[in-house]
Amino acid sequence: MKSERLKRLGEILEESVAKQEIAGGNLCVMHKGQEVYYAQAGYANIAEKKKMERDTIVRLYSMSKPVTAAAVMLLVERGVIDLWDPLEKYIPEFANATVTADRWIDKGAVKVKRSVTVKDCMNMTSGLPYGGDADISSNDVGIVFEELDKRLYTDKPMTTVELAKRLGGCRLDFQPGEGWRYGTSADVLGAVVEVASGRRFGAFLEKEFFQPLGMKDTGFSVSDDKKDRLAVVYESTSEGLVEYHGNHLGICNHMDTKIVFESGGAGLVSTLDDYWRFTQMLMQKGSFDGKEILAPKTVEYLAGCHLQPQQQVMMKDWENLYGFSYGNLMRVLVDPSLTIFNGSVGEYGWDGWLGPYFANMPKEETTFLMTVQRKDSGTFTLTRKLRNALAAAFE
Repeated sequence: MKSERLKRLGEILEESVAKQEIAGGNLCVMHKGQEVYYAQAGYANIAEKKKMERDTIVRLYSMSKPVTAAAVMLLVERGVIDLWDPLEKYIPEFANATVTADRWIDKGAVKVKRSVTVKDCMNMTSGLPYGGDADISSNDVGIVFEELDKRLYTDKPMTTVELAKRLGGCRLDFQPGEGWRYGTSADVLGAVVEVASGRRFGAFLEKEFFQPLGMKDTGFSVSDDKKDRLAVVYESTSEGLVEYHGNHLGICNHMDTKIVFESGGAGLVSTLDDYWRFTQMLMQKGSFDGKEILAPKTVEYLAGCHLQPQQQVMMKDWENLYGFSYGNLMRVLVDPSLTIFNGSVGEYGWDGWLGPYFANMPKEETTFLMTVQRKDSGTFTLTRKLRNALAAAFE
């Protein structure tokens, strides 16, 4: 790689802070298993002048999903879970799953033609959406998440399995396997892992992934002695960046209550130094620091795209993912000519609601990882600028 050109990444990060696009952020580039570039800029907490550091704790939101997918695949390779298992094997409430009779008008429901499977959830072909949209199935899910949020600080918070059970009573947006829609499938998979393993989801991840990988600051909660390292969330307004204190998708922003709902789709917190260990385990075909976490063939399957043509069509409205397919809770690049940044065939990864992002690029033996904490970011302008600057550094 051209090391001089990597410096541009840090400059772009600084420029974004100066423009008040973000409060702060950090990033690293791994090449052939070694860190070849690191940069940080701005603040984790503007009011207290706390800089963004390598060990700043951030909320991953949807960048939790690849970890959940890895957990499912670990149980698959052990013969505990079959990807074609019906969800009702683990969550009985899905035995009576239904589909909306009309997407926009409440005309009741029709029976599913077949069960929703674990594989459907891994590929977002389950028909389970997120709440917040105008259609009927999204409204059903939204009601469940409203209750989840309301109970967050009570003495009866909703659990991981209870949420999945409640989602089992929501009407699906389409017949299982007949479409694709980003939604709550990963949260259901967290419950599936919990039931199948006989261990609390967070405890399973801690034993099987976080401890062996040395991810000491990753989990569903933040202990009191680490709270000072938890970054503040910001949102962009007409008056600049302001602190955001809301809870989203049942995730406790301030991590100031007992975490009972361990969200497979959005709940993890981590650091840049922790998450790169997970990315490198995948890049190294399932092994890290001499320990095999996943088998090589398992990782090969995990990092592949798994959509059928009729499912792929349903991704057409997600402009940020032009050129990408999807599989196992991650994007997978299949046609670089269609993308809105410079990528390569076979790269995979995901991002989060607050802007954390990773991409593993097997062709270049490279990982790009970034953490920021800005509301409604996902893959945003800064991400694309950085990706294009990174591409210019390849030999």
